[in-house]
Amino acid sequence: MTDVKKTGLGNVTPVVPNSSSTRAPVSTSQLDVNISVTDLYTIGIGPSSSHTVGPMRAAKRFSDRLQAAGLVEDCGRVIVELYGSLALTGHGHGTDIAILSGLSGERPSLIDPAGIEPMVTDIRKTKTLKLGGVKSIPFYEEDHLLFLKDEVLPEHSNGMRFYAYTADGDQLACADYFSVGGGYVVSHDEGDRSETKGHNIQLPHPFTSADELLKIGQETGLSIAQIMRENETTWRSDDETNAFLDRVNDAMIACIQRGCETEGILPGGLNVKRRAFDLYADLMANPERASRDPLTVLDWVNLYALAVNEENAAGGRVVTAPTNGAAGVIPAVLKYYQRFSPNATTEGSRDFLLTAAAIGSIYKKRASISAAEVGCQGEVGVACSMAAGALAAVLGGTNEQVENAAEIGMEHNLGLTCDPIGGLVQIPCIERNTMGAMKAINAARLALAGDGTHVVSLDEVIETMRQTGIDMLSKYKETSQGGLAVNVVEC
Repeated sequence: MTDVKKTGLGNVTPVVPNSSSTRAPVSTSQLDVNISVTDLYTIGIGPSSSHTVGPMRAAKRFSDRLQAAGLVEDCGRVIVELYGSLALTGHGHGTDIAILSGLSGERPSLIDPAGIEPMVTDIRKTKTLKLGGVKSIPFYEEDHLLFLKDEVLPEHSNGMRFYAYTADGDQLACADYFSVGGGYVVSHDEGDRSETKGHNIQLPHPFTSADELLKIGQETGLSIAQIMRENETTWRSDDETNAFLDRVNDAMIACIQRGCETEGILPGGLNVKRRAFDLYADLMANPERASRDPLTVLDWVNLYALAVNEENAAGGRVVTAPTNGAAGVIPAVLKYYQRFSPNATTEGSRDFLLTAAAIGSIYKKRASISAAEVGCQGEVGVACSMAAGALAAVLGGTNEQVENAAEIGMEHNLGLTCDPIGGLVQIPCIERNTMGAMKAINAARLALAGDGTHVVSLDEVIETMRQTGIDMLSKYKETSQGGLAVNVVEC
């Protein structure tokens, strides 16, 4: 049993063997893992997939672990330590709220956003938390939820360490979790590398690169969406995949609508005004504008992205696609297709999401979708690339044109930093999604104007993105220690 030191009012300072230094770094790059469309899109809450959704999942998993081991009744205290980017920007990203929710047994996909504030307020008022929704234990946030801003676990910058103790201070359990992007959580302590189920199965069309994906298409005559769909049948029936894709589509469109109908000031202290409400009202009141200004369509795309990311910043229900910080790009471009393409169909929307997921899976396998690991190029940049390829596909592009569009989408996001002001997913994040959506549409149009041949391949640009992320200073990787975060005065 690990020794502990008792401090203060019965609080516990754990003394942990320095075992993590011998572990290999955790990364989102996982060539050996089969990635499903369900791994690229998850319905959860804002404002951040890595800082909110991931920590809530980790806390829930630790709570579940205690219950499975029959340790909940013996547990008298839980201590959580946050490291690296989670500690530096966790308050602005709602990591504290996510941890409290997860320990209480809540999960991102099911929690009611309207019920979060009352639950957290009660925990803080009573200094009591109902572990796993089963047993009430004391929880003094200042002592039991620690933001260790000067420490980083060697495996990944988004590290969390959970401890459970008896009321007398004896350690019951300890586990490390890492939120590696898109709400994805890995843990060496639980003996797993990911939450993907059945990752040892054999897919009919396995691919780990864009080059392999194109070769499969050339050999089979299948589109990228069809390749992805046939792979999905390994996990579930075609009808079930369609039902999932339709739920994702509906959640994206509903999020746009909520954002358009909600006005006010976003939480967090920056006093950022929601803009989607006024823009929507203006566009609806002036339907003839498009006849005078052909670029009015861009206003609609801006609206869609703003609406989603304002909902995300407010902690509302969003689709992680592939992250929350970039949650507005794919819905905005999908809605653009549905509204402004004369040949848009339900099947086309499904193919859009499947194609985007195929592209996203390559980034996840070969690089990263975590801003804490590679900067915002791994979030908005990847979302732009996914959306560009998907739009090219549903507008009739060949697989080669789709790959070209995806490459263009990332090439012009290389080096994009993550420097949120105040640690909030608001500035520059909300507007950045509008720019990502615009770039995606233009990338698709550029690719469709060509024949699919080009100099820089998607695989080459993904590797360049990965290397750029390694070279990027940590202050530009979701730490709020550089860029806009330090050069703009908070007010």
